[in-house]
Amino acid sequence: MVMINEMLNPKKERTMKTKLNIIKALGILVIALTAFTSNAQQDPMYTQYMFNTQTINPAYAGTWESVGFMALARNQWAGWNGAPETFTFSLQAPLRNERVALGLNVIGDKVGQVKRFDISADYSYLVPISERTNLRLGLKGGFVNYSNNLQDYNIIDPNDPKFIGRINSFKPNFGVGAFLYSKRAYVGFSVPRVLNVKLDSDMQSAAVQAEIRHYFLIAGAVFDLGEDVKFKPTMLTKASFTSETGTPLQMDFSGNFLIKEKLWLGAMYRTGSSYGFIAQWIFDKKLRVGYAIDFATNNIKHHNNGTHEIMVSYELKFRKEEVVSPRYF
Repeated sequence: MVMINEMLNPKKERTMKTKLNIIKALGILVIALTAFTSNAQQDPMYTQYMFNTQTINPAYAGTWESVGFMALARNQWAGWNGAPETFTFSLQAPLRNERVALGLNVIGDKVGQVKRFDISADYSYLVPISERTNLRLGLKGGFVNYSNNLQDYNIIDPNDPKFIGRINSFKPNFGVGAFLYSKRAYVGFSVPRVLNVKLDSDMQSAAVQAEIRHYFLIAGAVFDLGEDVKFKPTMLTKASFTSETGTPLQMDFSGNFLIKEKLWLGAMYRTGSSYGFIAQWIFDKKLRVGYAIDFATNNIKHHNNGTHEIMVSYELKFRKEEVVSPRYF
């Protein structure tokens, strides 16, 4: 999906004969639409997905039992012109009714000339299962704006009518999720965008697909390895069962060690895509600052300087208990 700029920057074709310009322009158009569709089908991915659950599962809102926010910036495939850049902000807050919590998510994503702005609200309801286990059910609702100025591309024929105008479309959507958890383990299932949405273009061609329904399954647990060390394995599975998507199933696995309740250190692997490393420092159980880097394992591994993520989260603790239980996810 990140090859839009490369495909739409036909330097080699400029040296060919003028008689082939029309054929080449049509070929570029097909490639552009294919690449754009591939990008639009895929939600942003995160190396620190285990600390960024609310963006994909509305039921996660309220699990902190406090007002808190999370901000994350991701620079994917650094050094590659037009590579994805993603900025995420999430906020969650419990209400006076302890079973109800609300959340807010804002996502800005850019791939080449294609820009995506997503804002959604979360509603989460707590269903106690036992003294140690809770189930939260969530709803997500919002809209996404896609924009793509077709005149910004470097094409063979600047007067090509297929590249006059821009895509600028707002589309609503909604999602659902469930999150079963205790203090030491969790499992969640969600569909953050239920509707398969097409966005309309003011090009002469037909609409292209913007939102493909994806299913997310997440799970994790925490184990004591000693007095000062804990181990947390996690997994995320992302699946799409539509015929249009090129990646019907993708899995992320990670293992993180918590040292003295202060420092997370770990590694992750994404099937067919990348591996990476994660570090996070916890300040007074409220402020968390994390950094992650991952490296591609596919054909683009020699053409970029890795993917970098910076994450910051903060919780406003209002409870008066002298000892507050640590949060592991």
